[in-house]
Amino acid sequence: MARAQFQPGQKVWIDCVGAWSKVEKLNPVWAKGFAEPVRVTYDVGLGREFLAHELAAPEEDPATASDLGNWRLIRAKNKWQMAEDVPHHPFPGTYPVVVTDTSDWGGWRVPGAEYDRDPHRMELQARLIAASPRLMDIAAQLVASVDECASDAPPEMVRLAGLARTALKSITDILVAPSDPRARPGVEAA
Repeated sequence: MARAQFQPGQKVWIDCVGAWSKVEKLNPVWAKGFAEPVRVTYDVGLGREFLAHELAAPEEDPATASDLGNWRLIRAKNKWQMAEDVPHHPFPGTYPVVVTDTSDWGGWRVPGAEYDRDPHRMELQARLIAASPRLMDIAAQLVASVDECASDAPPEMVRLAGLARTALKSITDILVAPSDPRARPGVEAA
């Protein structure tokens, strides 16, 4: 017997299309003499029905929920341009590097040509990326605070907590295939 792996309104990844969508409708296929549907297909608004093995649900990534560490912005020496050649840069002769590891390596670096094209934009991106773990923590605290007493929270705080929750889900959700082996073709349940 088949059971629904996804629910209407749930966000799913359609692997063969390479896009996100929401399940609009469940379509159970019934057979005479069976109490449950023999197969369930999903209408995601793309013109055809999909089986569960063609879809993947977002799942919270345990790596993002903790241990982000101390991200910081450092300056690296520009090997290709001397400070005198680029007086229009905010910090001539250097470029920003966001370090996400305790050993001062690993993280975000900008290609020199891209930095030279718009150095002020790259500096802003570097500061934003370095602040991301703290901003993520603030968003999580906001959501938890409003969830504790949603009935007493001002409407604006509830709205902001909803926006924060959506932003956090876009960071922490990863794709996983359905765990039910019956959802995969050619695999029979015991």
